[in-house]
Amino acid sequence: MTTKILVIGGAGFVGSHLIPQLLASGRGVTVLGRRETPEYALPHGVRYVRGDFAQLDLTRMLLDSHHEVIHLAYATVPNTSFENPLADLLQNLPPTEELFSEVAARGRRLLLVSSGGTVYGQSATLPICEDHPTKPISPYGVTKLTLENYAYLYAATHGLKYICVRPANAYGVGQRPFIGQGFVSTAMASAMRGQPIRIFGQSGTVRDYIYVSDLASGILAALEKGRLSETYNIGSGTGRSNLDVIQAMKPLLQEIGGSVQVEHLPERPFDVKANILDSSKLHEHTGWRPSVEFDEGLRLTREWLGHLPNE
Repeated sequence: MTTKILVIGGAGFVGSHLIPQLLASGRGVTVLGRRETPEYALPHGVRYVRGDFAQLDLTRMLLDSHHEVIHLAYATVPNTSFENPLADLLQNLPPTEELFSEVAARGRRLLLVSSGGTVYGQSATLPICEDHPTKPISPYGVTKLTLENYAYLYAATHGLKYICVRPANAYGVGQRPFIGQGFVSTAMASAMRGQPIRIFGQSGTVRDYIYVSDLASGILAALEKGRLSETYNIGSGTGRSNLDVIQAMKPLLQEIGGSVQVEHLPERPFDVKANILDSSKLHEHTGWRPSVEFDEGLRLTREWLGHLPNE
């Protein structure tokens, strides 16, 4: 019998790389998304359902016919959550809590995609292991951590079969620039258009950047070989400041006649200064490792951005 998997929010950037890997694993895939048509083209054989997972009747119907669920959907990004923290909580927590309840009632298996970049807060040690204290300093991180805690609660009280992953900062082909998150694509697109690259502070923040196909393979590894009720970091283990990223981009931009200008803005209070993830637990439990080198990922990103219309 073919394993059928429901991917909530699977028609976006991460989903565009995850869905082909799920298909290659032999699964039957259904994607639930809010748009009338998917933002990214879905491979042949994937079923697309338009709707919101907050629509309980629709979610129940889909859960009845699927064995696994990956929850990728989230209604806000870090900077909008800071502007309206209550909306961030109300848009994301109630429907996700209901999802946990319905998944548990049916005995399905759920993989929750959380946030490795925000749930830990200011790091006491680097790289960050999963048992590092979680003291988020943004509403986005607080809500993500709250969702994790509700998943654990439902596992303890309702038998929810779940696994949680905390990704690093994904980048790569398909990440649209200027949408409020995704430094690599926005910085590279800015330089390609002759616009300054904006960073907050003198060198910006230090982040762990992982190529999106590696993130997708990490999610699949956790789904297939991860242990129930466990949380796994998915990152490269290497930290780069915004200025480090810009320096790595320069040769690629020079190849196409581009130049780099940097505009420094004041630091933001909700930005964690440094975030580098230790993914050794995922490696030990599943054998997963990232495979795309940062420079190669930048080159692939540049080539993809070069084909976008200059809006």
